[in-house]
This record gives sequence, structure tokens and C-alpha cells, in this order.
Amino acid sequence: MAAVRHEHLVVDLTGIELVDAATAAQAVVEGVLLARYRYRVFRDIPNEAHLRSLTVVVGRGQGQVARSGAGRGEILSRAVNLARDLGNTPATHLTATRFGELAKAIGPETGLAVEVFDQKDLVKMGCGGLLGVNAGSAEEARLIKLTYTPSGRSRGHLALVGKGIMYDSGGISLKPSDAMHALMKLDMSGAGAIFGAMTALRDLGCKSTVTGYLMCTDNMPSGTATRLGDVLTIRGGKTVEVVNADAEGRLVMADGIVLAVEDEADAIVTIATLTGAAMRTFGAALAPVLGNSPAVVDGLRAAGDTVDEPLWELPLVKGYRRQLDSKIADIKNMGGENAGTITAGLFLEDFVDGTPFGHLDICGPMVTDRDDGWRPTGATAFGTRLLAAYALDFRKPAR
Repeated sequence: MAAVRHEHLVVDLTGIELVDAATAAQAVVEGVLLARYRYRVFRDIPNEAHLRSLTVVVGRGQGQVARSGAGRGEILSRAVNLARDLGNTPATHLTATRFGELAKAIGPETGLAVEVFDQKDLVKMGCGGLLGVNAGSAEEARLIKLTYTPSGRSRGHLALVGKGIMYDSGGISLKPSDAMHALMKLDMSGAGAIFGAMTALRDLGCKSTVTGYLMCTDNMPSGTATRLGDVLTIRGGKTVEVVNADAEGRLVMADGIVLAVEDEADAIVTIATLTGAAMRTFGAALAPVLGNSPAVVDGLRAAGDTVDEPLWELPLVKGYRRQLDSKIADIKNMGGENAGTITAGLFLEDFVDGTPFGHLDICGPMVTDRDDGWRPTGATAFGTRLLAAYALDFRKPAR
């Protein structure tokens, strides 16, 4: 076995005046730790050098603020790389049950209260969207609820709802066996981003209450799977006609949104690898954001700009809502051939009951097939630092 090589990096920031020392040090630490990430669980990487130390050199009198920025960068990098590990793990190794176990193990260490609701709980809770998607699976579903409570008075209550489809075959609406199908272990990237972001909140000093709802199951075809034309009852009683079993993410998230409304969240942000239409529109460079609240949408865009995870707003065109009308239920789970990202957003908005709401569709930037700056090959954990930044600056928006 070859000896492990260790690297000691030194980055000299003296003379750099474009940003303050804290911001510069944070950028250096994030750049180094995020770019050097590799998913190593199933293989050794020959001749890989391991980072032993990173020294950031700053001007006289700037050491304390630089150290603070470097620490912030380390916290955020750890959160992102946790979310990347979750995304890169094959679905047979990271089931909904296993995700719940990991949340219970990791969450309390990072200041989070964790509740995991199993199949029997979900039946009692009436989470018909999550149970309907899970109906074809041999694996049970899990709803993972994460709660961060700040010390001192809370500035507001932010709810984050994440799609946690551990593997998406398309269900009865089976996906073609193509490159995208092979990436469907990443269909839990929204839930992974929320979990990663929330593990950083305590150490970053977040002053708002944040609740995360991770809606976890796989979507599989079998003799018990939900059929096209079936009607599911979401928590709270709204009924949904299933016209495409591969439009499953919005079904599981509807239950989470209703729970967030019941918990009287001041704002709800959903994040999901929701539509191929988003990827075809924007590619992998950015993600669309939609919402009913300019304050929420603008705050999310500002957070994205801060962390180099850019967003572009799409409108929730109210006239498209009629595409979701059903003849036998309150709503159906998919609209027409066009504007799929917008109609998906309209579906989610149908459950927010007027709560300020923003939605991130991260299908495009969820993964990269090559090393790209600070994004190495594989799961990117797009949205993790964005959600953390948004939560840190969160204020209760006007309704």
C-alpha cells in the first residue's frame, strides 16, 4: 500500500483589499474544503493527497476577524459535504429508514431536535401523499422533522420542506433507462440540502426558529403501487388525482407543507429536484425560484447570489392553475405539456393557505459530471449554503 501523502497549504491574503479579511478567509476555506471533497466510501483514490493543514495569512491586526470567517467557512463546508455524502450514497445504502437513523444520530450533536415518524405514524397523521408514493415500495416511508430553536428571542419561524425521494423509478410511470434514471438516487437532494443546512445553524448563531420536514420514501413500481387515476388524500383533507406517478415529489411535499401551515410557520420554503422542465430551461448553472411573496423570493435570490448558487425567478402564472383541475378530485398532480416548472409550483402553492412561500427547483444543478471549480464530480448539494444564508437573515415577511 502506498504511503498517504499529506499537504499543508498556505494562502497569503495580504494586500487583497476587495473584501474584508473575514469574507476572504471564509472564501478560501470554503474553496479549499469544497473543491477537495471526494466520495470515497466504495473505492480508494490512487495518489490522492490528504489535506493536513491550511494556513491563511492576513495583514497585521486582522487575525481575529479572519479566524472568525475561516471558522464560518469550515462550518458551512462541513454542512455541504454532509449533504453531498447523502446525495452520493446509493439508494440501497441510504433508505428512508436509514436517513431517519442518521438524522437521530447527527441532529442532536448539532443542536437539532429530531422526530422520525414511521409508517404507522404516517397513517395516523393522514399523510396520504407520502403514503401513496410509498405504496409500491418494499421500504417504509419516513417523515423526518428537524427543529432548530435559537437561544434568546426568536426573530421568526421559517419552515423548510424537502423532497426526499431516496430513489425514483417513476413508479407505474416508469422512467426510461437512461442517464437521468441512473442519477435518481439524487432525488432526495432537497431533503439532503435542508439537513445539511440545519446542522450549521447553531454554530452560525441563527436567531430564527427553523423547522425542517424531510419527506422520505422511494418511488417504485409493483403490484401495490399507486395507479394512474387513483385519488390520494393529503393531510388536511385535500384530494389529488394521480395522472402521472412520476410527478411524485409534489405529492410527498404537500403533506409537509400542510404540517408547516399547522405549525404556524411565518414562511415556507420548499426545495426539490422537482421537474425536468427546470433542467431543460436553465441547465445546471442555476435554478428557478417561484413564490407568492416578493420578500421570500428576493431573500432567496439574495442568499443565492451571496453563496454562488444563483436563482432566476419564474412567475406563478395564475391562469395556468386550471391545468391542474380534476374532474374527480380537488386537484391533479400534473398539468399540461408546457410550463411544467410553473404548474408544479402552482400545485405546491395550493397547500400553503396564504403563508408566504418560495420554491426552489434544483433538478439542474443537483449534480455535475466533472470537477467544476468548488463543485467536484457527483452530488453538488446545491441549496445547502443558500438555505443556511437565508435562515441567518430571515425576518418574518408580511402576508
